[in-house]
Amino acid sequence: MPPILALTIWFVLLVALLLFDPAKDSRVSSALWVPVMWMFIVATRNPAQWLNGGQLKIVAGSMEEGNPLDRAVFMVLIILAIGILVSRTFRWDDFVTHNTTLVMFILFALVSVLWSDFPLVAIKRWSRDLGNYLMVLVVVSDRCQLEAIRTVFRRLFYLFIPLSIILIKYYPQIGVTYWEWTGETLYEGLATSKNVLGAVCMVGALFFFWDVQTRWVDRKVPRTKKIIAVNLAFLGMALWLLYRANSATSRACLAIGCLVIMALHSKWGKRHITLVKTLVFASFPVAVVLAFGLDLSGEFARSLGRNPTLTDRTQLWKILLSMHTNPFIGSGYDSFWLGDRFLQVWHKFGEVINEAHNGYLEVYLNLGLIGLLILVAFLIASYRGIGKRLAASGPSFAPLAMALWTVMLFYNVTEAAFRFHWMWITFLLGAIFVPERPVRELQRIGKEVTPADARQLYGAHTSKEISRLPAARKELPDSKSVKRQTRGIT
Repeated sequence: MPPILALTIWFVLLVALLLFDPAKDSRVSSALWVPVMWMFIVATRNPAQWLNGGQLKIVAGSMEEGNPLDRAVFMVLIILAIGILVSRTFRWDDFVTHNTTLVMFILFALVSVLWSDFPLVAIKRWSRDLGNYLMVLVVVSDRCQLEAIRTVFRRLFYLFIPLSIILIKYYPQIGVTYWEWTGETLYEGLATSKNVLGAVCMVGALFFFWDVQTRWVDRKVPRTKKIIAVNLAFLGMALWLLYRANSATSRACLAIGCLVIMALHSKWGKRHITLVKTLVFASFPVAVVLAFGLDLSGEFARSLGRNPTLTDRTQLWKILLSMHTNPFIGSGYDSFWLGDRFLQVWHKFGEVINEAHNGYLEVYLNLGLIGLLILVAFLIASYRGIGKRLAASGPSFAPLAMALWTVMLFYNVTEAAFRFHWMWITFLLGAIFVPERPVRELQRIGKEVTPADARQLYGAHTSKEISRLPAARKELPDSKSVKRQTRGIT
């Protein structure tokens, strides 16, 4: 098949799927396209790279200066996200109250700019990375929080997964590269590396697997049957890409995430939810002790078809720890891989590299022990928050959020993802807690909801939409009543 024909067929099918998707929910806001565009860039390549034909070898601008086009695109998306949150009268005090440790981590990262060797570069990167949190807030502050998360994931994977297959099969000059030392074929698709391709497909497979599990009870309903069919088709494509990416870390994390989802959706898991949460929490420290304390990481690597040094990662970690950065405050936000240190690591390791291939070590190098401890506090706080949501009745994103939380811990053992990374922003979708808008806003009012109140809270609505609100009630309605009466408001 000619490449242009394959690309045309993909585009036609994509438009048809977006228009007639059986899982499409009209209640979600059109503003979700802003985080979709942001996350698509994070998962793929920067705008400057796409204008360069998708090539990664040629980077416009130095590592210190970045690229003005990329900065302009990120700035526009950040401004749009802020505008969306302002139009929703987003309660920042609620966000800070429920996500204190995350706010501390963000603020400490900002303060660390002061001791960076490249403060201007550090503040630029901090400002860019702030967009990750804003985009997540746009999604989770939507009136239909669960469906908003589902919609964002679906749109992303509808774009990413089939187009990556097209690029690998028909445009190998973009979707395939070769390792300069051995000539090994590396399948990258839309991503910047095989590991990122593996990470995106791993999250995609987890999402579609979770969605099938969630909807399986209603599988005989015609609409649900179509949704499950679409899920299975994309699950198959995601698994094929994951196989081609040959990312051992992502394959292992997919297995772990699926086990968590199955356990939480099983009858036994629902009856013993506390035990499941405890096992999930304990799994990571136990695995770390077995892998590094008892030196079993080499055997595990061999079982995944890798060498005992985790593809030379252990050698890299020794080199990085010998760099003698400030152990308490690090080298400054995202500043370690700049200047002389960058060149020294290249010289000692003998290969071009710009990450520690360990998320915890990466945070330590940039933010020191203080930053690492704050991050650990956020991980623990997010685990507790997700655990509370697991106990709630009704449809919930919590099982997938717990799977992503678990996967994030393991993924960062061999990859650095606590930064401007696909895994970080998808993890934040489940880790950041914001009360759903209808319930939060009505509880804040605590009085009769008049049409004027409705316009102030929800924007301009028709009289029919306003009539669905509990305008005649004199007392505060309960949460289930609010959700029932506000359903359908967009």
